[in-house]
Amino acid sequence: MKVLITGANGFIGKNLCVHLRERGIESVSFVRGMTQADLAAKLEGVEFIFHLAGVNRPKDESEFIIGNTSLTQSLCELIRESGRKIPILYTSSIQAEIDNPYGQSKREAEEALLQLEKAAGIPVYIYRLPNVFGKWSRPNYNSVVATFCHNIANDLPIHINFPDAILTLVYIDDVVREFMRLLEDRPLGVVWPEITPQYEITVGELAAQIKAFKDSRNSMIIEEVGQGVTRALYSTYLSYLRPAQFTYPLRSHVDVRGQFVEFLKTKNVGQFSFFTAHSGVTRGGHYHHSKNEKFLVVQGRAKFKFRHIETGESYEILTDAATPEVVETVPGWSHDITNIGNGEMIVLLWANEIFDPQYPDTITYKV
Repeated sequence: MKVLITGANGFIGKNLCVHLRERGIESVSFVRGMTQADLAAKLEGVEFIFHLAGVNRPKDESEFIIGNTSLTQSLCELIRESGRKIPILYTSSIQAEIDNPYGQSKREAEEALLQLEKAAGIPVYIYRLPNVFGKWSRPNYNSVVATFCHNIANDLPIHINFPDAILTLVYIDDVVREFMRLLEDRPLGVVWPEITPQYEITVGELAAQIKAFKDSRNSMIIEEVGQGVTRALYSTYLSYLRPAQFTYPLRSHVDVRGQFVEFLKTKNVGQFSFFTAHSGVTRGGHYHHSKNEKFLVVQGRAKFKFRHIETGESYEILTDAATPEVVETVPGWSHDITNIGNGEMIVLLWANEIFDPQYPDTITYKV
């Protein structure tokens, strides 16, 4: 299959090109600076058109008509002249509902497409997109998400005039996924699809969330980045980091036993750490009332000892990195771990809660 992408160098176009390439779909690009003759040549052999090109930040308002309305009218005429029913997907804007020069140019582009479908039976899919965000969006241009991510990641100031203003956002991966669905389905007629999910967030909440991403490197408390808008915003924020920002240091606690490093803390499912122990060293020797932990030896051999603090019942577990096995602590049982190998032992540790020095729930007790 071969598709044409107008505006392929733009934010949405770049992401779409990558997904098409991943699926082995050939694409040709029409970008700024090319002529109508170039556009006509690009249509040769094309089976689907993603019409993403447009103008939204012109130096002069007349560019709205040239870059949005006139370009779309020219494309429609070329499709009609080709005699082929090439489906066309158009990225309009929710501002097409607003009476301003940009919105008017988008409405007139939509009208040209509607006339194309009516006159020639060309399938037309028009998306009135809200604010799209994601990797490769241009900061200080038309995306407040991109601007906030770029500036906060790079210690630059941000300016908020209306913190309670509500933004409607869609994520670039959801946009491209929907585009790919239409490329496969190709329904007939005129379709006005919507991107889902859509997220609503205030400008103030957006700024606070992105700042929290940056602060998490110091606090080690990660935001809930596994789903929804927080997941999408975090991925977007990370895309604005420079290579020199890909790493950050952790605090290491070293004593005669070995090393202990806290790695990651969460708001509701505890924290992750690792520690080392020299040969023959024992660590632990305490119990918890409510806290629980999971240990995984990833290098070396270990002996875990447990003792019930009331009955005195004892138990031992031997574990080896060669046979990965999780050892879990149980409230009311004192426990320790001894390196019984010849080299250094390395152990991953998860605790179900963030350590609170005021209420540590860690009571020394001989195992």
